Amino acid sequence: MGGIKDFWIWFVANEPTFYKAVKTGKNIEDDFFNKLSSKLEELKDGFFYLTGMCDDNTAELIFTPDGVLKNIVFVEELVSSAPIIPNWKFTALKPALDIENVGIRMADYRFDSENLSFYSIEHKNYPDEVDIVVAHNDYKEDDKSTIINGTYLFVDNYLGELNSVTSIDNLTVISKDQAEKELLPIAKLKSYLIWREKEFIEKYSGVRYKSENDTYSSLEATLNSGLPLLAIINTTLLGWENKASHPWILKVEIKYDGKNRNGMPDNETYELLNRFEDEIMLELKDFEGYLNIGRQTADSERAIYFACNEFRKPSKLLHILKNKYIGKLDLTYEIYKDKYWQSFERFMPI
Repeated sequence: MGGIKDFWIWFVANEPTFYKAVKTGKNIEDDFFNKLSSKLEELKDGFFYLTGMCDDNTAELIFTPDGVLKNIVFVEELVSSAPIIPNWKFTALKPALDIENVGIRMADYRFDSENLSFYSIEHKNYPDEVDIVVAHNDYKEDDKSTIINGTYLFVDNYLGELNSVTSIDNLTVISKDQAEKELLPIAKLKSYLIWREKEFIEKYSGVRYKSENDTYSSLEATLNSGLPLLAIINTTLLGWENKASHPWILKVEIKYDGKNRNGMPDNETYELLNRFEDEIMLELKDFEGYLNIGRQTADSERAIYFACNEFRKPSKLLHILKNKYIGKLDLTYEIYKDKYWQSFERFMPI
């Protein structure tokens, strides 16, 4: 991602105007927000921000990917490159807050330590899954979406953005009378998650996998449309007992024109797709924590899957490759958490 240095040179040049806008609150849209948004878009899409005075003399600017995992690393790099500017504080990702400082109001509902509580669900077959249930004292089914959104916002502010997206696998919001276990004060959630994370790290730290002797299976199926689906999957890897050590799934989707070939690519496209996948493999090596699960091709689209032990390097690599292949490949990518690779159960033998 080029242009970070230029961004900060530009920011320093305009800093007096920006500072005045934040401190006074006057003309902040025209004098700061509009200019900042435009400049951030030149860097990369997916940057958001919050600002305000954190004390009488210091303006804070928080950069956030707004919960989008693949953009976290770019926000972190932007802030780590920030120069020291008097009276400014730059923060990557929304920080965690003390529980007494977290109070959200949304519509007619409050979200704070007084009216939220939680418990965790243990799964026998998925012991490392962190499945949290949060109960709201005033839960009403009619206002379900408001209460869910408010609860998620509370958790985001209480845990901090990074922990919110990385430490919880599943979060459900219920009313108190739906609780199936003893409810704990929401103030204990942070310490509970720290304990679970410590336990997880002790169990899986340094776990690596080498795939050189694995068996790759060629699978065929027919879509509801009648078009064929072809997949090449590392079926040995799918039987691995330490899947949870590589919980981040990179999914790359590439669209191509296959309308006259039963949804399959022509030879030239096939070669290009393979070359692209080889470039990923060169950078994401199994012994470093990136496992190629396989790929499927059907209905004018190829999907490539990797399981990763972290999400920052894959995020950066795919951003680079997407720009490299502009005009050649129509690709999108996402990174999501799936500790037990449940999204690949369809490839497992019945």
